[in-house]
Amino acid sequence: MYEYFNGKLAYKAPTHVIIDVSGIGYYVHISLYTFSQIKDQENCKLFISLQVREDSHTLYGFATEGEKKLFENLISVSGIGPNTGRMILSSNTPDEIQSAIVNGQVALIQKIKGIGPKTAQRLILELQDKLKKQGVETLSTTIQSQSVPDEALSALVMLGFNKAAAEKVLNTILKTEANLSVEDMIKLALKRL
Repeated sequence: MYEYFNGKLAYKAPTHVIIDVSGIGYYVHISLYTFSQIKDQENCKLFISLQVREDSHTLYGFATEGEKKLFENLISVSGIGPNTGRMILSSNTPDEIQSAIVNGQVALIQKIKGIGPKTAQRLILELQDKLKKQGVETLSTTIQSQSVPDEALSALVMLGFNKAAAEKVLNTILKTEANLSVEDMIKLALKRL
């Protein structure tokens, strides 16, 4: 429902902020990592995840889109709710967490408060392949900074194509035709995949 809020930080704490967007103050839960990214800012952009429960609608905010995606992956695992997901993201950087899941480091994940051995194993089991498929760069990419080939690659991966195969086809296309639009590059790649 909400992608991001861009506004003035009316209040900042390590666990939450109140962000003023056009005169409306939103109470947004944040991770310690996000707090470290925004603590010196007066205005900021937070990527938002709205969690709806029977008794509440809760907003969770993240400094980067990659952190938000990781949070949503984490809470998709049975037994991990939004507060535990936020605790996981507060314990280490998103890169370290994703790396630990991809590399199957149960001990590192188990050190996080609220995560026992079974939950750590389930987390790795359910997310390892998903995060490997997405790749580490999903944490650092933003919509604005993507080049034409990167945008085409993202689109092909979203369509379900293997990342390595799509990348190979796009590199072949780039060698022959350098100045293509994203749409044309995707169309050519679809013919070759």
